[in-house]
Amino acid sequence: MTKISFFCLLTALFIFTGCSGDTGDHQYTGILEGTSVQVPALTPGQIMQILVKTGEYIEKNQRLAVVDSTDLIYQREQLTAARDELTIQKEIARINISRANKDYAYLKTTHDRIANLYKSESVTKQKLDDVTNNLQNSHTALSNARQALSSIAAGQKRIEAQIKSINKKIKDARIISPANGIITTIYYEAGEAIPQFSPIMEIIDIKDMEVKIYISAELLSTIKYGQEVTVNVDGLEETIKGQIIWVSPKAEFTPKTILTPNTRTSLVYAIKVIIPNKDGILKHGMPVVINM
Repeated sequence: MTKISFFCLLTALFIFTGCSGDTGDHQYTGILEGTSVQVPALTPGQIMQILVKTGEYIEKNQRLAVVDSTDLIYQREQLTAARDELTIQKEIARINISRANKDYAYLKTTHDRIANLYKSESVTKQKLDDVTNNLQNSHTALSNARQALSSIAAGQKRIEAQIKSINKKIKDARIISPANGIITTIYYEAGEAIPQFSPIMEIIDIKDMEVKIYISAELLSTIKYGQEVTVNVDGLEETIKGQIIWVSPKAEFTPKTILTPNTRTSLVYAIKVIIPNKDGILKHGMPVVINM
């Protein structure tokens, strides 16, 4: 989210426009700014539908557009089939492990019995060697069966992760609004292809408005964070309350857009004022007067 102004040349109309001798109040004129939200297309592809229009007020989580996800659905079907195949292979691997366990247990018992007989010289050394070799082969077969099961399980996890990724892309193909606001710009038309992460439209969130003004260095000591100010808006009889939320930590020369022969060498400090806009009365780009 970034703060922008419709009128880039009108960041502030005046630094200091008046001073009341009775009250000591100062007036500053600036331009209201909403919060600009660039809505990205997380899933690239052809735009199938755009469901809103420029100037329309939309709510958070409202569907804005739909990107084609046909190929993604086919990929998910392929991955699902591969996962099902691994499920069958996993069951077969478990059967093989069970059989290998039984074979190993039988050969271990046989080996122990032959070994005892060999000690009493009831069987030949060749017989013991043959049984020992069979036992070792059985142990190898059991280890291979267990490794096969582990490999299949790892393959299942990999496919599950791929399916989750595909599902997210399919979900993201339905582009929804991240915030309440007004559609100010739509960058693409239905039928066009949009790259991943490219903004498809811009929303201006006007729940809280901000205005930037500039004060002289001499008045900086009179400004406090959280200080309340009053706001005058053309067409409204009543004043609106605002609050100072930011003061620039360093001075700058008066912005060129508000230079006058008397102020071009003046050092000023930028200040941001936030103004609640619960009823939506204030509009992005509207000029206001800040009284402090």
